[in-house]
Amino acid sequence: MPEPERMTPLGIRALRIPALRIRALREADCEAVATLRVLGWRSAYAGLMPQPFLDALSVEESAAQLRERLARGGAATVDLVAERAGRVVGWIAFGPARDDDLPPGEAELYALYAHPEQYSTGVGRALLLECVARCTADSHAALRLWVVEGNARARRFYERFGFAADGALDPQTVGDMAVPELRYRRDLA
Repeated sequence: MPEPERMTPLGIRALRIPALRIRALREADCEAVATLRVLGWRSAYAGLMPQPFLDALSVEESAAQLRERLARGGAATVDLVAERAGRVVGWIAFGPARDDDLPPGEAELYALYAHPEQYSTGVGRALLLECVARCTADSHAALRLWVVEGNARARRFYERFGFAADGALDPQTVGDMAVPELRYRRDLA
């Protein structure tokens, strides 16, 4: 059971989660991370994206893409996993902001997934706190992310951490379904 909440130096509520370890992603984690990603998409985007698209997501393809990216090395992307009892239960990826309209020196959260069985257990919170701490230590002025407009759960999660929509909208479509994304921003300075 989680311990009572406490405030971090960044003013964000934090939970101490017993037996949760955050560490760098290793090649051996790719299958577990790909599983998190596929389960996360199917859970978060049910009803927001075409079901045949979600059903066609492949753990094997996702793991192969991640292995390939790791093998290339040298990228500025930071990949971390959360591990509980030796099992990967969460993943976060972040690095330099990629949008051309942003000032230099900002960071971007590319991906954050927790196993659906681990929702509301502090896994996502712990990974996001680690991301914010590292981006702050690296002197990034802000952290950005893109979130599907209809993903109310994710939007509430990020808003609790001080993120707010910055007005940018990406009118994505998946198949014939509109899946607009909103860009969020959180000051780090």
